Amino acid sequence: MKKNVIIMGAAGRDFHNFNTFFKDNNHYQVVAFTATQIPDIEGRKYPAELAGRLYPEGIPIYSESDLVKLIKSMDVTEVFFSYSDTANDYVMHKAADVLAAGASFTLLGPRETMIASQKPLISVCAVRTGVGKSQTSRKIALMLKDKGRRVVVIRHPMPYGDLVKQKVQRFAEYDDMIKNECTIEEMEEYEPHIQNGIIVYAGVDYGAILEEAEKEADVILWDGGNNDYPFYKADLEIVLIDPLRPGHELKYFPGEVNFKRAQVLIINKMDTADQSNIDLVVENIKTYNPEATIIRANSPVSVPDGKDIEGQTVLVVEDGPTLTHGGMAYGAGIVAAKQYGAGRVVDPRPFAMGSIKKTFEKYPHLDRVLPAMGYGQEQIAELTETINRVECDLVIGATPIDLGRLIQTNKRILRVSYDLEEIGSPDLQEVLKDF
Repeated sequence: MKKNVIIMGAAGRDFHNFNTFFKDNNHYQVVAFTATQIPDIEGRKYPAELAGRLYPEGIPIYSESDLVKLIKSMDVTEVFFSYSDTANDYVMHKAADVLAAGASFTLLGPRETMIASQKPLISVCAVRTGVGKSQTSRKIALMLKDKGRRVVVIRHPMPYGDLVKQKVQRFAEYDDMIKNECTIEEMEEYEPHIQNGIIVYAGVDYGAILEEAEKEADVILWDGGNNDYPFYKADLEIVLIDPLRPGHELKYFPGEVNFKRAQVLIINKMDTADQSNIDLVVENIKTYNPEATIIRANSPVSVPDGKDIEGQTVLVVEDGPTLTHGGMAYGAGIVAAKQYGAGRVVDPRPFAMGSIKKTFEKYPHLDRVLPAMGYGQEQIAELTETINRVECDLVIGATPIDLGRLIQTNKRILRVSYDLEEIGSPDLQEVLKDF
C-alpha cells in the first residue's frame, strides 16, 4: 500500500526532492506540501504539469502552521523535512511535532536527491546564508571564462510565481529577468552573473534544467542558496564559513552537512572577525573535516563616489536573506557606512510600510538596516514607499543588484560592491588548476 506523506518546504528543496524521489514513485502518495520562510507561497498547488501522471490534480500547498492538523486529517504516516537554513534544534522540534502527531520524520540525503552531470561540475555552498557565496561564484565563473571555458551557472531555486512557466528559466541579459517577472531576491543572484557575460539557469525541474545547461557549457557551476547542499553531484565542493558566526558550521541544518562534505573550505570576512572566532572556526575544521583545503579570504567593500557619504545621514539597505534567514544584524552596507565616515545611520523601522513593517516585527534583531525584501510587485512597492518615507541624505544600497535601476525613489542611492579577495596560499587559482 502507498504511504501518505507530506513534504515540508519553502518552494525550493521540497520541489526538487519531489521531482527526484517521489515523482512516479508508486510507494508514496504525496498528499500535501507545507510552506514556510517565504511570504504568501502557500495556498497554491504544485501543478499537475510538473507533478506527473500520479497527480492529475496537482498537489496542494498549505501553511506549515497546519502541519499537525494535516497529519491527522490526511492519515499521514511520514513527513519529509525539505528546506534549509534552520537551527539544528529547530529541526528536532519539528521532528517532535511530527512524531507527537503519530507520523515518522525523515530527511532525504544526497544519494537520493543529487543528479549526475555529463559535464564537470563545481558547487559553491555555505554553512549559513550571507557568508559570501555570490562573490565566490562570480569569481570562479570569471576565472573559468578567462581560461576559455564556456561556463553556465545553475542557481538554487526561487520559484515564487507561476511554477509551470518557471520549470526551466534561462537568463542571459537583463530583459530576461523582467520578462520572467523576477523578484528582488532572484535579481540579486542573477544580475551580477549576467553583467559578467555568464548565462544563468534556474527554475523548478533541475533535471530538465541540467539537460539544457549542458548543451552550452564546458563547465557547470552550482550557485547554492541559503545553506542547502547541492542538487547535483559535484566534482569539487567549495563551502564558505563565516567567522562572524563562529560555531554555526556545527549548529545549522543542512550547513553542517556542507561543512563536513566540503573539499575546499573558505573562511571569509577575515578582516572583520575577531581572531578568537577565526581560531574557533579553524579548530572545528581540524576536528570535523581535517582533509579539506582551507582558503582564507576577505570581501572588501567599495562605493563609487563613496566620499559623498562622509558626514551624511544615511539609510542602509542590505541583502534581505542575509538579515532574515541568515540572522545577521548587518551586512556590507553598514561596513561601507563606517568605512566612508557616515555621520548617522537612520533607523528605518518608524517609516516601514505593509509587509516591510511585518518583517521588522518578525526579525526584532534588525534596527539600523532595511532588508531589501521583494517577493513580488506589491512588496517591492512597499519597499520603495518605505525608502521614500525615510528622512535621510543618501541611501547606501548593499544588495547585489543595482537597486536604483529597479525602483524609482526620491533618494540618491549609492551602490556598494564587494568581491572575494583571497589571502595568501592556497587560493582559488590553485584549487581550480588542480580541478
